[in-house]
Amino acid sequence: MSFEDVDAPPREHRRLTDPKAMRAVAHPTRLALLEALGRREPLTATEAAQMVGESPTNCAFHLRTLAKYGFVEEAGGGNGRSRPWRRAHIGFTVEDSDPAGDPEATIAAAVLSTVLWDSWLERIRKIGAMRSAFPEHWNKITSSAESIFYLTPEEAESFRAELTAILFRYRERLEDPSLRPEGAIPMELIQFTFPADALRPLED
Repeated sequence: MSFEDVDAPPREHRRLTDPKAMRAVAHPTRLALLEALGRREPLTATEAAQMVGESPTNCAFHLRTLAKYGFVEEAGGGNGRSRPWRRAHIGFTVEDSDPAGDPEATIAAAVLSTVLWDSWLERIRKIGAMRSAFPEHWNKITSSAESIFYLTPEEAESFRAELTAILFRYRERLEDPSLRPEGAIPMELIQFTFPADALRPLED
């Protein structure tokens, strides 16, 4: 399926449960490649190398590994380091535990979650350190917030669904650059919602 194939079905969000796939993607360079493809695609290994600060040979190896586990796919044309790649999904969700109670999946999910959180926190720290040098129009659209509110479990699920729906309003712009209005730039939202009482000592 070519990246230019207008008849191709829209890419979905992947629910990640396979421990082998979790271990494969739990690598800083591979996550950086997926992030680079999220900002611009298709990319060859040579183009990706310039974005993630690795060698083209190293990027080609990691892209092939990501393809093996279904995270990226060929975008058509080219060979070797000139072969273009694109993401196979618009993103993925890590399941913290396997419904079948597979301990291997639970451990792999915990490792991948930690790698992801470390990556997100490092980017937040970098943005915080760089923000004073941002142009004014970037500062206006860069924000952070923390809130506590009371929700039932059902309301919390609904809240998460509503946030996802807001993001999905702009989903087609990920697939089709021609739909991006003039001045549109890639924006990143890092979301982490949890029961606040989880940080309190457990009561007997």
